[in-house]
Amino acid sequence: MLLSGQVAIVTGAGRGIGRAIARALATEGAAVMVTARTESEVRLVAGEISKAGGRATALAADVAHEAECEKIVNAARAAFGGIHILVNNAGIYGPVQPAEQITPREWDQVMAINLRSAFLLSRLVLPEMYARGAGNILNISSTAAKAAYQWNSPYAASKAALLGLTRTLAAEAARHGVRVNAICPGPVAETKMSEELRRGLASQSGADEATISQQMSLGTLQGRPQTAEEIAAAALFLVSSRASAITGQTLNVDGGSVFY
Repeated sequence: MLLSGQVAIVTGAGRGIGRAIARALATEGAAVMVTARTESEVRLVAGEISKAGGRATALAADVAHEAECEKIVNAARAAFGGIHILVNNAGIYGPVQPAEQITPREWDQVMAINLRSAFLLSRLVLPEMYARGAGNILNISSTAAKAAYQWNSPYAASKAALLGLTRTLAAEAARHGVRVNAICPGPVAETKMSEELRRGLASQSGADEATISQQMSLGTLQGRPQTAEEIAAAALFLVSSRASAITGQTLNVDGGSVFY
């Protein structure tokens, strides 16, 4: 197995992309801390992993708060030992509105969950990764970090900043044996975030949600949305030894949407 003997934390793992990543890492032998804000969801995902023969524990926590991030890391160590992999996947889209209509409080909430949490968790696990001389951090960004879309200023800003954090951490960590990379998913139609985005875009544009969904799919070279499992497959590759010479990179898993 690619990740035998390793311990992973996956945030935002109660559903969607996070759930798929947690399951993929567990399938390859990692013991996984499944964490998100909704207890019923993380318990369900941990149960799915255990039922399939993997190792997982669940913790409901809000990564927007420093104390909650410490709680996640401490619980993972208590359950499984040292942490080898951190996947910063937790995120919210925030308001689908023009910038001038977004409140500072809404802006700060998106930044806290999408960006600050990745910093908080990374700073907690990096010292032990440095001491070990090995480790992986993977940040889940978005094509919104690279392309111009309307009505998503806090989301786009947070995800673009996450790429800057990825590069800086990679530069600092490389000589310590730690790799830091990012993924920019395209539209993953099955997720709750995509559902909320379609609803918000329909409200702003006056188009129906079916039309919005079709436009999003046609906005990729492949002409279709991506799946959570496709994002998870890329995540598994980047945190595995198969990507041992890759660090500081951002992989678009978007069906070609950024370049279309």
